[in-house]
Amino acid sequence: MSRISVRGFAVASATAVTAVGSVVGVASGSTAAPNNDAEATAAGTTLLADIPAGQQAQVQTASLTQQAQTMAIAADATAKKDAEEAARKAAAETAIAKKKEAEKAEQEAKEREEAEKAASRSAARDASSFAVQASYSVADVQAIARQMVPADQFQCFSNIVDHESSWNYQASNPSSGAYGLVQALPGSKMASAGADWQTNPATQIKWGLNYMDSRYGSPCGAWEFWQANNWY
Repeated sequence: MSRISVRGFAVASATAVTAVGSVVGVASGSTAAPNNDAEATAAGTTLLADIPAGQQAQVQTASLTQQAQTMAIAADATAKKDAEEAARKAAAETAIAKKKEAEKAEQEAKEREEAEKAASRSAARDASSFAVQASYSVADVQAIARQMVPADQFQCFSNIVDHESSWNYQASNPSSGAYGLVQALPGSKMASAGADWQTNPATQIKWGLNYMDSRYGSPCGAWEFWQANNWY
């Protein structure tokens, strides 16, 4: 039988280690107590051939079993690490996909809102499309405003007119010079919308809309400012 070193085998079995320690003691002629430390035994000079034949198979089996267990533990650790890394990668990819979907949905919502506003504006009639009348009732003026002011802005526009003139297109403030539905100051400013600014509510509404849009972004922006300051 060839002389194979015990160092090549990791002795895991307590019984096998004890047996090897005993053999080492016998081989060296020592009368000291046998050494049960597997590492010390493996580092010694004892050879597999020096171990009784009946114990060689036990030592080999214990060593191979320990090696298999060590390899299995290492494989499990690697598999666990790979699984965790794959899970992190999948979670990151999912988060990115959800973010892109949210951004896309937000963009689509903005585009729909802009389209609706554009449609509302295009549906509004211009001041020149209304026939001139000798006089106008509150109901007449409100009907004109509903056709000129974008639907989503009408309530805000109406709130301002309610407070400024109570829908009286000839309302005048002698002390300040403010005039008309939206109380332009001075009233002559509304001439930029039409020469008939004193008698035509449609002209006044046109000027009022342009003023609110240019200064506050919209009638609702103007109304928000009005609520905070009682003027606009």
